[in-house]
Amino acid sequence: MKDALKKIKLVAMDVDGVLTDGRIIIDSNGVETKNFDVQDGFGIVFLKKCGIKTVIISARESGVVAHRAKDLKIDKAYVGVYPKLGAYESMLKEFNVRDEEVCFIGDDVADLGVMRRCGVAIAVANAVFEIKQIADHVTVRRGGAGAVREAIELILRAQGTWGPQLYEN
Repeated sequence: MKDALKKIKLVAMDVDGVLTDGRIIIDSNGVETKNFDVQDGFGIVFLKKCGIKTVIISARESGVVAHRAKDLKIDKAYVGVYPKLGAYESMLKEFNVRDEEVCFIGDDVADLGVMRRCGVAIAVANAVFEIKQIADHVTVRRGGAGAVREAIELILRAQGTWGPQLYEN
């Protein structure tokens, strides 16, 4: 898998259950909130420092996701897209990358099509059975609890770019 990780130029990820713990909190006024892990966010910053593009592909439309994507300077957020393969195809063209240059991090059956196509498929620890079965790697950490950061470190270590230069500057 190390050779496949070395080819990664773009990391795409689902949101609910991957960047979050999967819970959707809606208050009595209909205001939605989600919990994001700060280590995942910092990992995305590290990816960008290394020149790796970042993309969100989410079946659910959410203003919270749009705000988080803007905050982290995610290169592109496809929200409210299902099936996800259409957005994936658009992403390949827009960023001029091939399947083998993409890592996708997912957790549920909506991610199956993309995970079957991408170069490296990573499932979070709390992913459903079908996703874990096809994943190239399953994280130790759960979605919303540092799983994305774990995947990012795996990629950057394989590429030889993980180190103090990322987090000391």
